Amino acid sequence: MSPGTPVPGGDITVYFGVCAHRKKRPKVTDIRTVAQLNGILLSSGGERVLGVLEDAGLEAWVVGGWVRDALMGVSGHDVDICCAGTWQENEAALRAKGIAVVESGIKFGGITAVVDGERIEVTTYRTDGFYTDGRHPDSVVRASCVQDDLARRDFTVNAMAWHPQRGLLDLYGGQADLEHKVIRAVGEPRKRFEEDALRMLRAVRFACRLDFVIEPATARALADCAHLLDQVARERVGIELEGILVTRHGGDALLRYPELMCAAIPELAVCRGFDQRSPYHAFDVYEHIARVLTVAGELSRFRIDGGDPDQPPSPSLMWAALLHDIGKPGTFTTDETGRGHFYGHPELSAKMAKEIMRGLSCSNDLIRDTCLLIRYHDRPVMAEREDLLRVMGIFSGNGLNTARLMGELFDLKRADALGKAPSCFYYVEDIERMREIVRELLANHEAYSIATLDLSGADLIQEGVKPGPRIGELLKRALNATIAGTVPNKRDALIAYLHLH
Repeated sequence: MSPGTPVPGGDITVYFGVCAHRKKRPKVTDIRTVAQLNGILLSSGGERVLGVLEDAGLEAWVVGGWVRDALMGVSGHDVDICCAGTWQENEAALRAKGIAVVESGIKFGGITAVVDGERIEVTTYRTDGFYTDGRHPDSVVRASCVQDDLARRDFTVNAMAWHPQRGLLDLYGGQADLEHKVIRAVGEPRKRFEEDALRMLRAVRFACRLDFVIEPATARALADCAHLLDQVARERVGIELEGILVTRHGGDALLRYPELMCAAIPELAVCRGFDQRSPYHAFDVYEHIARVLTVAGELSRFRIDGGDPDQPPSPSLMWAALLHDIGKPGTFTTDETGRGHFYGHPELSAKMAKEIMRGLSCSNDLIRDTCLLIRYHDRPVMAEREDLLRVMGIFSGNGLNTARLMGELFDLKRADALGKAPSCFYYVEDIERMREIVRELLANHEAYSIATLDLSGADLIQEGVKPGPRIGELLKRALNATIAGTVPNKRDALIAYLHLH
């Protein structure tokens, strides 16, 4: 069979080619009628950019996530194109046809074509030089063909190229790995991770998002190279960690790839194998955290207060599940019977979580919400109106979404209970009863903070109260009275209760 011959492979044409981009290519003036892979249509912007480049004699392929997702029957991923031309040649060809271009990554041979608002990344074939910093190549060299470009990529499922006429170019078995639900490094795994240590977390994120497993040799390299994560900017580590957490499979990541996850958050390492010595816990601290992560993510799909189960879980819930017991080893004591206790662990865990998340460059709002959930996750709560209103008051204030945070608090408490010994599972029923009561309190506009009182400082001034500290004192009295059920949250009733006349 001659090089470059399309070979039928089921309903997908597999192209076994050689470095042949310098050969004269037939013009591709209309690929719209065949621009689909596995039934997934290429976007109109992707079609146009691909056609313009090939019309200019510049071999081009769709690569990366769009190809991977299309082979899985999923549409919607951004279109990336790699091309034989230099970035200057690619830009000139596109501008000549009226396509706007942004010089977004020319250091690495990349530009962005903009077609009707759609952004198409176009990058010249390239190979990477040495990675002396373990993250970025020291230099980028233009490659002679698409095959060389694919050889530098991270995982087989991301190292495929496709063209509507030439078919699928799959040099490393990426399509088979998709079918077998496997994440595998291209070439030697250790080399891939030594080049760019962030690829290790990307491997875990892909495995979690796609519900795949990491093949054994690649998984061993994750453990062996985990220490290289120290070379990666903490902000980038934080972004990948959140990407893992919101897949709902963060618990699997902790259990399957502990060396890497502990390299990402070193404070987790001491939790591994830490015996809690408690009748309420069937697992060590680390495995308990993993189980809480799994339960919090999965059960957050099923909310009695509505919500789309296909939407990712709240990042604050997932971060809280990951870090809610991070302070346990630092508060561990035993009594005279040898039973373990962790007095003050919610407070210490919240303090540690704040430091960890700041180091990972998480947003201030996310840190605030996460630490609130952690600080109060172990607070005893009764399924009673007054107690629940007091807790709602804790989760109120400037910028806080009380309804959302109360839902997440119950999600975290439920997951925490189900991550303990079976004797604790009964608490889930109480938690769901609390959730229902809170829904009713919110629907009935019950007051749980000064801001939710049907009485304001302006109302008090109108009633003749002079501005000053007494205004705040009266509002607090009114709030405590309505929370206790002494008076309804109604303006006139509250004024009458305060005996202002």
